[in-house]
Amino acid sequence: MHNVVNSYLSIQKMKFGKVENPGAVDFTLPKDDPETARVLRAAPKGSNFEVYVGCAKWNRTDLQGFYPKGTKDELHYYSRQFNCIELNATFYKMPDWKQVETWKNKTPDGFKFFPKLTNTISHYKRLIEVQPEVEIFCNAISNFENRLGMAFLQLHDNFAPKDFGRLEATLSHFPKGIPLAVEVRNEQWFANKQVSHQYTELLERLVLSNIIVDTAGRRDMLHMRLTNPVAFVRFVGANHPTDISRLNDWIARIKKWRNEGLQALYFFVHQNVELDSPLLAAHFIHSMNETFGLSLKIPDKAGEQGTLF
Repeated sequence: MHNVVNSYLSIQKMKFGKVENPGAVDFTLPKDDPETARVLRAAPKGSNFEVYVGCAKWNRTDLQGFYPKGTKDELHYYSRQFNCIELNATFYKMPDWKQVETWKNKTPDGFKFFPKLTNTISHYKRLIEVQPEVEIFCNAISNFENRLGMAFLQLHDNFAPKDFGRLEATLSHFPKGIPLAVEVRNEQWFANKQVSHQYTELLERLVLSNIIVDTAGRRDMLHMRLTNPVAFVRFVGANHPTDISRLNDWIARIKKWRNEGLQALYFFVHQNVELDSPLLAAHFIHSMNETFGLSLKIPDKAGEQGTLF
């Protein structure tokens, strides 16, 4: 049964948000939710702007052309090109402290991991009596120490508002020392204002981040609702020229949010086919540096992979 479900998850992952004709999609970013401005205005002023931009994986098979010939350790090289990674490996297998320490010790100071909660918690047990598993997960990732960015919980597409009680119980008892973001995928979470308010009020009260997903086939997940002064964005490119203009639109929106009080940005670049993800991320980093006067590293090999599209 485990293998069947894992195969299903892999298929869903590849198809998530994918469309046949990306050029026909209206990629215009929606207006901000009015509550986002309220949240940002309440944030302490004058703070530094914490920016982390990375890819979803460091696997050489997916990121073809990114690694120089002779690279022996992919994570060691990746972590010296980007300052973070969205760690999806922990979704498919519960991490243990030894594995976490191995990953941590390959990376330099300043690098951050953003691990996804294991699917045992979110998909198999569906947040039913998961406190033991949550504690095992958090105990393991706490060994990232200063390399831990923020964990995130991604719920199944069919985890709907009727299951709110489970979500509230899990989040309310989540270990306080581990920062957490949440991604809900069922269309009902943002289709109804009352439901959306109940969900986002919970995240605000617990000081948790509401993940924004920008992907071609699920524009309903592009809700523009921040629940604290942290923007956690998962950008899924369509391997199409529109990917660049979409990233440029994000720069403008982030500039607006920063002026209103945004304190941190965690931005992860995916693609349906991951080949060009480092190039897209490099474009975004360059734009962030120019717009905000930052000095984030632009990956060495990104400019040698060729021209996008």
